[in-house]
Amino acid sequence: MSKGPMNRGHGAKGKVDKPKYFWKTTKRLMRYISKKVYLIIMVFILAITSTIFQIRTPKILGEATTEIFKGLMKGKAQIAQGMKLDKVPIDFDKIWGIILIVLGMYAASAVFSLIQQFIMTRISQNTVYQLRKELKDKMSRVPISYYDTHTNGDIMSRAINDMDNISGTLQQSLTQLVTSVVMFFGVLIMMLSISWKLTLVAFITVPLSLIVTMMIAPKSQRFFSNQQKSLGLLNNQIEETYGAHSIVKSFNHEEENTKLFDEQNKLLFESGWKAQFISAMIMPLMNFIKNISYVFVAVIGGIQVANGQITIGNVQAFMQYTNQFAQPLSQMANLINTIQATVASAERIFEVMDEVEMTDELVDVPATISSDAEVSFQHVEFGYSEDAILMNDFNLDVDKGRKVAIVGPTGAGKTTLINLLERFYDVSNGHILYRNQDIRNMKREELRADFSMVLQETWLFTGTIFDNIKYGNEQATDEEIYQAAKAARADDFIRRLPKGYDTILNEEASNISQGQRQLVTIARAFLANPEVLILDEATSSVDTRTEVLIQHAMDELLKGRTSFVVAHRLSTIRDADNIIVMDKGSIVETGNHDVLMEKNGFYADLYNSQFSGNVAI
Repeated sequence: MSKGPMNRGHGAKGKVDKPKYFWKTTKRLMRYISKKVYLIIMVFILAITSTIFQIRTPKILGEATTEIFKGLMKGKAQIAQGMKLDKVPIDFDKIWGIILIVLGMYAASAVFSLIQQFIMTRISQNTVYQLRKELKDKMSRVPISYYDTHTNGDIMSRAINDMDNISGTLQQSLTQLVTSVVMFFGVLIMMLSISWKLTLVAFITVPLSLIVTMMIAPKSQRFFSNQQKSLGLLNNQIEETYGAHSIVKSFNHEEENTKLFDEQNKLLFESGWKAQFISAMIMPLMNFIKNISYVFVAVIGGIQVANGQITIGNVQAFMQYTNQFAQPLSQMANLINTIQATVASAERIFEVMDEVEMTDELVDVPATISSDAEVSFQHVEFGYSEDAILMNDFNLDVDKGRKVAIVGPTGAGKTTLINLLERFYDVSNGHILYRNQDIRNMKREELRADFSMVLQETWLFTGTIFDNIKYGNEQATDEEIYQAAKAARADDFIRRLPKGYDTILNEEASNISQGQRQLVTIARAFLANPEVLILDEATSSVDTRTEVLIQHAMDELLKGRTSFVVAHRLSTIRDADNIIVMDKGSIVETGNHDVLMEKNGFYADLYNSQFSGNVAI
């Protein structure tokens, strides 16, 4: 399949440490979620409730430890008084009651967490579904120039990898952010309710945690951003290599492509391991800080228990809270990296959505601009960039039912003329009229419904031959499809295949020959039944015998239709009603074959060079 020109350096230069517009992009992303605001509120309520149950359980469980401790101390005192004990005076009924309460709270917390996770999964998937749908719709509205200046790998990376980043964050990180905040303040309140002194000891480590987060998070984000860019470039290199695997092998480029892959893979490795390693450093450092706090709390709490200033159950609960207190800080530190990377991904997607779209703005056509020809180019000026004008004051009239051949050396402007006719690009100045109407005043779909193309590089998708032909007209009946194949001289070879029309073509359609692929595309064009047909080097890559078959099929297809035939093999267009000879974006000669040969000019030189072995300049 033809990929078109690509800017291979796109995204390779420049480093983005963080999203350019963090809050603007975040707000825009949140608008997609706000459509389900009532579910989001429910998720937050469930998350908060689940977290509160988790926060309450250590203190309640500590009461069981205190009861056991009291029973042991009471038994010890009774023994010291000389009393004989049949059993330790521990109130196990009360302890079992406490345990049942704790189990119930843990179960309730798990149920609430499960429900909120289920709801959030639906929200995140629906959000990403909507985003992906809008991106797909947008990709059909951006001009062809966008695909000419962006690599396939970069586009695929945005549509797949960046979407996955957003999906994962929406599903996990949003609720985790809420629970982390609730847990932090909830645990802080519970710690203060036990002992303000121990709370002060535990709180001393918070500034250390913040310092660690502030130092590491920005560095991690820079490498995560580079990782996404490298991944896009690597995707593009792989897609190109395996998309043209036979070409790579034919020119012995395996070693060079492997080196290029190794370079891109190394860049991805360098940014990837740095991003992951630096991000992973946060958790061990936070655990180290937490353990320092844990030790101080244990020592001071033990002293207070010995002095009767606090119960042992509360110390146990407080130590659990100390562990929980550091957890939301660690989670929020990790979330900073995740959210930064996600917003960067969202920004990349929104960059595509903000691209300039193809427009259907009406243009004023002077009354003097008119033509009886079916297709008319009048004073057309065009260049792919403003500083490189390819066509200047180009004029051409094509009457209905006429076969016009377009010839000329490489770069003469033949394909550009087709691009303008199909409105893949719009003219800079002048007018292209179709049935005396400027094509810019027609919807692209309306214009292209009357056109059909058969290209040199056949485009067939993975699927049956039947479906590939039907692509030309989705409303066609089965009999119409078979008739189109017969008209294209394709029916015989299709029926000889093991599964006939149900034969499935692979990704490159390499399980049938080049000539057979071309016949299938001609059958598709037959089925489309166009008013205007464009043939772009349709027979240049097949053998002579197959070319004869294709030529017969095309002659049948061209009957009664206006046609533009781009040809390098000049012997195939000798019967054209008019031959347009182009050079450097301008028409240098016109006429039929005999007239042009008599002129002995540019066309004659091109024609003779194909039979003399000389190279046409």
